[in-house]
Amino acid sequence: MTTDSVSAGDDPRRLLSEVRTLAHRVRLDQRLTWVALLVLAGVTFLGIPFDWFGMKVNCTPDGVCEFARRGVLYYWPLASLLAYTAIAVLYVRAARARGLGARVLPYSITGAVTTLLFTATWVAAALYFPSHPQRFPEWVLVFDRLIAPWGMIGVALLVLARLERNLALLAFTVVYLAVVLVPINFGWVDHSSTRAEFLPQQVINGGVLLLGAAGFRRWQR
Repeated sequence: MTTDSVSAGDDPRRLLSEVRTLAHRVRLDQRLTWVALLVLAGVTFLGIPFDWFGMKVNCTPDGVCEFARRGVLYYWPLASLLAYTAIAVLYVRAARARGLGARVLPYSITGAVTTLLFTATWVAAALYFPSHPQRFPEWVLVFDRLIAPWGMIGVALLVLARLERNLALLAFTVVYLAVVLVPINFGWVDHSSTRAEFLPQQVINGGVLLLGAAGFRRWQR
């Protein structure tokens, strides 16, 4: 009876560990989370003047104002589709440069679907309501924030977090959605005009995305 020595390199457990480590490194190299967040932050900030100047406001002498955010409909559908297309292209180019595959297509499809959902819902609301009253029940306001472009960004980010198996992005997205849906304005309010009331939250939404992009970029480096 003879025995053969087994080198450490042939140890099944060590090989399995190395395979898992390699798979994890590949997933990390496939991530361009900070790029996606940076593009979405840029789109959010660029949308502010469209919403500001495209908003129709009609105030009566008794101080009651009605508004219609037409600028959102003019800007966000096309801007969102272009943003998700740009993110997909950047992901694919980065993956090819590393000799890897890119799993960004489901995220881009989700972005396109949420964009169509937002557009259809807001167009239907615009046709049903000649203008938006100042007051709605709270659950309606939460739903309105969810189907707004900023809420749809969070829904699509949940899909990206699943594709990347990125717990950090999942945690970030939960915080982002809380800021959007609650909403959390950190005490910054502006009641100087109807247009100005929307400004703080839009800046905060974009700022959260921008901070997220900077954080993920630093972590990845």
